[in-house]
Amino acid sequence: MVKTNRCKKLTTFKKRPLDPERPGGTESLGVNYSPSLLLNIALAFQHVLVLFSLCALVVDTLIQEADKDRIVAFVLFYSGISTLLQSWIGSRLPLILAPSLDFLIPALALLSAQSGTAVACRGQCTEPEEPVAPAHPIRELRGMAVVAGMVQLAVGLTGLGGFALVHCGPLVLAPLLCILGFSIYKEAALLCSDHWGMATLAIVLLVVLSQHLPSFLRLSVFSICRRLSVLLSVMVTWGVCAILVHVGNVHLTSVTQMLSTRNSTFIQSRNSPHSSDFAFTNDSVPWLDFPFPASALPLLSGRSIAAGVAGGLSASISSSAVYVVAARLLKAPVPPAHACNRGLCVDGLGSVLSGLMGAPVGLCSSVPNACVIGLSQSGSRSTVQLAGVFLVILGVSPQLTQMLCSVPLAIHGAVLAVTYTLAIATGITYFQHADVDSGRNIFNIGFTVFMSLALPRWFRLHSSFIQTGVPSVDVFLQCLLTLPVFFVGVLAFLLEHTVSGTLAERGLVRHEDTKKILSLADLQQGYSHSPDTVYDPPPPVMKVLDLSGLRTVPFCACRSPPVEEVVVTVPEMSSLLPDKDASSG
Repeated sequence: MVKTNRCKKLTTFKKRPLDPERPGGTESLGVNYSPSLLLNIALAFQHVLVLFSLCALVVDTLIQEADKDRIVAFVLFYSGISTLLQSWIGSRLPLILAPSLDFLIPALALLSAQSGTAVACRGQCTEPEEPVAPAHPIRELRGMAVVAGMVQLAVGLTGLGGFALVHCGPLVLAPLLCILGFSIYKEAALLCSDHWGMATLAIVLLVVLSQHLPSFLRLSVFSICRRLSVLLSVMVTWGVCAILVHVGNVHLTSVTQMLSTRNSTFIQSRNSPHSSDFAFTNDSVPWLDFPFPASALPLLSGRSIAAGVAGGLSASISSSAVYVVAARLLKAPVPPAHACNRGLCVDGLGSVLSGLMGAPVGLCSSVPNACVIGLSQSGSRSTVQLAGVFLVILGVSPQLTQMLCSVPLAIHGAVLAVTYTLAIATGITYFQHADVDSGRNIFNIGFTVFMSLALPRWFRLHSSFIQTGVPSVDVFLQCLLTLPVFFVGVLAFLLEHTVSGTLAERGLVRHEDTKKILSLADLQQGYSHSPDTVYDPPPPVMKVLDLSGLRTVPFCACRSPPVEEVVVTVPEMSSLLPDKDASSG
């Protein structure tokens, strides 16, 4: 283990006094810290509201059926189960599992192929070359979710995810996290366009409560306002919007209608309810409805398998990036390989379970929920576990789910717009650890970011360009080339390991004792890639993984390796930094 004073504070999570030099400083709550009961409930409900922002974008875009509330309840229920598993046997980071763009983009391509658009017919054929099942779109989406989960499981069990993360230096993580944040700016703006006035009010409240108010007034009540900035902003804006809707001064549209008018390539215009129709609950929706398995099995067609493989690969990269974001915001070490592999396995189990039971999308670690850690300065694992319990309760009560579905789409857009900025900012912080004046790094960064933004957009607008003659291959390539997170992850990793450069140039350093190559970003914080108690599973799980029958493939990638002590002393850390006197001279 890394033996530093800072690591001791991380593992014991003793309260530290506020820094007098930082006006309005708020004490950060660590992973093992347990807030008071009321604060913990409020923080957990805040995570639930942030999760609903992704559900409003993903589920409301894909599902136009009358039982949409029931499908949303399915997603919430299995998201809660997966979240509890993630915090117990997975990566152990305080993360929420939720649907994401990594599943939305392949699902839209799959729906487009079902309807016989250019992706399916390639602009040439008059009849589909393989059976099309437009009458069972949900079954095919469920098949995609199952396949995506199996891919996530394979990446975790084989150790590929952990191996790739360990070999990701600052110049891989920086563009990856930046594109991860930029990947949703169009969808966030689309949701905000439902009503820019409500979106602006929510954004202003978020910024004031989380940044300005604690800086001007250093009182305990304003510290609570910062921790609950998302919750308070959503509730206030939601109340204002409900009053205006009741008076009749505000008209809201659904995300499906907006998407159908702006992106006819992926989704066709269909009759869908207005979001204002959900302002009041429907008495016909039951209060209690346990999400039993669906009567029909998922449909595994060639297209659903292709879309699932693409979505699973992109979700694996996205989840690994979210682990880094959460660890960085928690000031914890970068997740070791075994923790990353366990986390990806839990993601895969959640996707397979949700697809088999009736949910049309898979699950992966939620980006906005991870970024809420930075806004609230609270990353308690108990908070996330309580949020998982809330999600399970909402999943068995469609009536409660319908109440939360009445949150206006503009508020969801505001939440996504603010939270995703922290992923971008976290990526930018990694640039300081590399030589940004190097010609090699300038080219790699610029080329990776530009291509990851330009090419996915071009392929999304020109879906008929891919014409291989096999519809399933067309869907697979279309999905991969329109997923910006997959694009930037692969491109940044390849350029970093194929373009020659020195270790110092790449933000890396070779440890003098172990001769291992470590990231300068971790060593300057006093951490290395050695295992840490933050990521160790509970003792019962460790005993199970240590059984002789589980020490080989496929479980060996999820086991903690023998602890190797790497002592990082102050002189070692200072030697990695440039000499101020020498630089001034």
